[in-house]
Amino acid sequence: MGDVTDSTFQSAVVERSHVVPVVVDLWAEWCGPCRQLGPILESVVAGTEGAVELAKVDIDANPGVANAFQVQSIPAVYAMKDGKVVDGFLGAQPEWQVSEFVQRLVPGEAASELDELVALGDEASLRAALDIEADNEGAVLALAELLAGDGRSDEAMSLLERIPESAASRRIAALVRTGPAAEGADLDGRLAGLLDRVKGDDDARQEFVDLLELLSDEERRSEWRRRLSTRLF
Repeated sequence: MGDVTDSTFQSAVVERSHVVPVVVDLWAEWCGPCRQLGPILESVVAGTEGAVELAKVDIDANPGVANAFQVQSIPAVYAMKDGKVVDGFLGAQPEWQVSEFVQRLVPGEAASELDELVALGDEASLRAALDIEADNEGAVLALAELLAGDGRSDEAMSLLERIPESAASRRIAALVRTGPAAEGADLDGRLAGLLDRVKGDDDARQEFVDLLELLSDEERRSEWRRRLSTRLF
């Protein structure tokens, strides 16, 4: 698990993938979602205890690798086996989705019925998965997000109570309280509009905190947290 360059990619990734599956994380220092996803990838891959390896590639410093993958947006993550790309995804993902992605690469692990139901991702399949394991984190999070998007807020929040709080569950709870349309809205504008009300208005303060959960850029989130602290204290 480590940094890979244009000059080491062939040996450290392509050739190595004939021995063990390798997850390639294409990132850049300026990319906020990359910094959010990176520690999740590192933790999940480390949890395989060597069954899967991680290679991190800074695309700014290594344009050859970036060109080989025809990178148009980051973070971009690819799985390689036997010298070939076998799976991948774009954008920051919650830990449970990253875990499922990595687990599919673990040699000798056939997907269980529960895993297959969660991977299908539709409401009926997710409910069937929860019939098998009522507190399965992946199924709970996926179904709660579906319900939140469909306006079934009470059931979504009730589902989240089955699992420990995490960044993924806080984001979904925030979606329930602010409405699913908030995730694609002008979050900076809404935060600015709430800032003058947060000290004396509990509802405004809760909405402000929820909107922070929906920000994917850690630098923007930190700046708005600083502004919130300044107004409160």
